[in-house]
Amino acid sequence: MCFQVWCQTGVGVRATVNFPAHGGPALPPSMLLRNLSSSAANGAVSPSDHAFFRRRGVNKLRVGCFICCSGPPGIWGPCATNTAQLAVAEINKRGGILGREIELSIYDAGGPLDGVLNRAEQAVVDDEIDLIVGMHTSAVRVALRKITTANRIPYIYTPVYEGGERTPGVMAIGETPRWQSRPSIHWLADAKKAQRWYLIGSDYVWPWQSHRAVKRYIKETGGCVVGEEFVPLGEDNHEAHLERIRAARPDVVLISLIGTDSITFNRAFGESGLGATTLRLAGAMDETVLLGIGADNSENMFCASGYFPGVGSRANDDFQSRYRAMFGANAPPIGSLGQSSYEGLRFLESVANKAGSLSMAPMLAAGRNIVYGGARGPVTVRNGHARMQMYLAEADGLDFKLIKPV
Repeated sequence: MCFQVWCQTGVGVRATVNFPAHGGPALPPSMLLRNLSSSAANGAVSPSDHAFFRRRGVNKLRVGCFICCSGPPGIWGPCATNTAQLAVAEINKRGGILGREIELSIYDAGGPLDGVLNRAEQAVVDDEIDLIVGMHTSAVRVALRKITTANRIPYIYTPVYEGGERTPGVMAIGETPRWQSRPSIHWLADAKKAQRWYLIGSDYVWPWQSHRAVKRYIKETGGCVVGEEFVPLGEDNHEAHLERIRAARPDVVLISLIGTDSITFNRAFGESGLGATTLRLAGAMDETVLLGIGADNSENMFCASGYFPGVGSRANDDFQSRYRAMFGANAPPIGSLGQSSYEGLRFLESVANKAGSLSMAPMLAAGRNIVYGGARGPVTVRNGHARMQMYLAEADGLDFKLIKPV
């Protein structure tokens, strides 16, 4: 059971936020939906032009955004919701996608998987969405792709993930360990003489698979792993973890915890005094999480990502200006995870334009090899794998200071 909150603003565009009847969003729907604006698209496209387009005579492209708005990754929900709305407003102002105005529905991808799957079934069967854009955990992706494959619904997955996604119909565009973690591990080995590594991550597929790759990269540098553990989602008592880390005496702790779990761990890490003596390298870290950790607990913390607000580029500057213009100076801070929703919709626009169709097969063929532009600048997808400029940064108070492109 879900309830829907509808927002009608701008010119003929309606957005929906769908949340479970019990255990609502991390922020109230009024905050998640504020300031949505868009322009109506012109031009009709016959439903017969799209094999999976089931609604007769409706010139809309119904996009379902599955965004974690509750649970540990819910901290990224407000920014991800805003950036999705910004992308839709821009695309619709340009005339939509192949002449079809986007109608955006946002579904909570947080909480128990059974609830997420129920919302996905509702989205496909009852709401008749045409495709899914997802900014959520890999555990949700693994579950959702069964539904999208069965219903032939294209599925664009946007955040950092473990790599290796080859499910028909799924297009993943986020950072992967090969390009995100490997250069950073080599840099820490060279610049900081890091040899001893301790790995700690949330207990699900992204940390499991990412750590396998990370171990290879550490071995390349001549380093070794002195400890590893996986923490249940929602864990906020880290005393035992810190005791084991202290006993292992690592040079670096690689952190694959997500959202509020990363916040509580890194706060405890800093307060324990380990931050002064031990380096940290985080995989799913951005300014939103850094604000929660606090400046006093972010010493010696490094992060690699395909996006930082501080990247000085025309594409990023323009994106941030439009974001502030649409949502105001006090809008949720932009970070790499939340920003990825914007990338996903820009990727969709480019793929559909290249394919000349929103049918499954042409879209998948176009999406395997394409260059598209978003706030991150040009992103190249080759054989289904996204490549973008990656950056290594160090926490500096409540911001990340860029060290170098990697």
